[in-house]
Amino acid sequence: MTRDQYCRTAGAEVEGYNEPSVNSHVNGEYAKINWDVLGFGLIPTDYMYIMNCSKDQHFSQGTLTPFGKIEVNPSSGILNYGQGLFEGLKAHRTANGRILLFRPEENAMRMKVGAKRMCMQAPTVEQFVNAVKQTVHSNKRWVPPPGKGAMYIRPLLMGSGPVLGVAPASEYTFITYASPVGNYHKGVLNLIVEEKFRRAIPGGTGGVKAVTNYAIIYKPIAEAKAKGFTDVLFLNAEKYIEEVSTTNIFLVKGNEILTPPTSGTILPGITRKSIIEITHVLGYQITSTRWYELEQTTSTRCYELEEITSTRYLLIVKERAIPVGELFDAEEVFCTGTAVGVNSVNSITYQDTRIAYKRGAGTVGQKLYEMLTGIQTGRIEDKMGWTVELD
Repeated sequence: MTRDQYCRTAGAEVEGYNEPSVNSHVNGEYAKINWDVLGFGLIPTDYMYIMNCSKDQHFSQGTLTPFGKIEVNPSSGILNYGQGLFEGLKAHRTANGRILLFRPEENAMRMKVGAKRMCMQAPTVEQFVNAVKQTVHSNKRWVPPPGKGAMYIRPLLMGSGPVLGVAPASEYTFITYASPVGNYHKGVLNLIVEEKFRRAIPGGTGGVKAVTNYAIIYKPIAEAKAKGFTDVLFLNAEKYIEEVSTTNIFLVKGNEILTPPTSGTILPGITRKSIIEITHVLGYQITSTRWYELEQTTSTRCYELEEITSTRYLLIVKERAIPVGELFDAEEVFCTGTAVGVNSVNSITYQDTRIAYKRGAGTVGQKLYEMLTGIQTGRIEDKMGWTVELD
């Protein structure tokens, strides 16, 4: 891999690139890039993890190999019929130098569900999590410093065996690679409701993370961006809210937090699930949560979450169908996803009418963001048992 390949990234300048050595992942040094300008684009790291299996067999032990090109048969299932799935999860570096994964077993289980829908062999949960751990460990010099971003891990499952007729592939390849990333969206989030194109249909693959779900949204996103919008909010045929292009969506109305149910056309997001679970556990007191600074040094701040029981405020999470007209009544809207975390929406435009929403300090979305990222980065004790520390 050449230095030029390393420099063709979304924002981060790579300095003094050298070919990775076998021990480059254990020398304790950071990669030499400008961590302050990370975008959400591929910065090739040192290693990727690969394992294979034949149809109706189990995946064999995988191996780490230098990140680079792979050979794919022109008649493979992934190239000809889109037989593929992917996942996305992150690793964060804590203030004291630990590296934490967030709920990797949930991604593994979601891939197994998707593989069943796509007639594919899938790695076990244990194989999946092990692959993620090995990928992060071998590339840990690319995990950003605290507060500078995260490592995005991309597990990819594809039909790699040759197939000419319309049928499942004869062989499957599972690859895990990673890249340091910053924010997915730059600036505030301004959405437009898409009325012509559909992201998914009942009975399709909208509820799994199939590779075929994503190319079809390029056109509406491109048209929205040409009009000055950040992203697109999709509806179903009955004009009920479904998803933003790559994220789930929540509305806040009074003491209710609303989100559409994952009934087959909406991806069951792991961040979405986590937000719902956080709100079920802590949400009834979310507006009276206080942050206390325990100590401050020149490099970090440590906080704890105080649970206040004397001034509870009921917040009810409801998963139900949401007509597009309810956008006009919402006080807040926020999106959730691995890439975006929890991202408050500034405005949504529907049929030439722009609706603005609350953002920033004191909002439900901001407090959920602080709780979630606090757990992910080790600033808040993980009482949910969600984080996995890299050995």
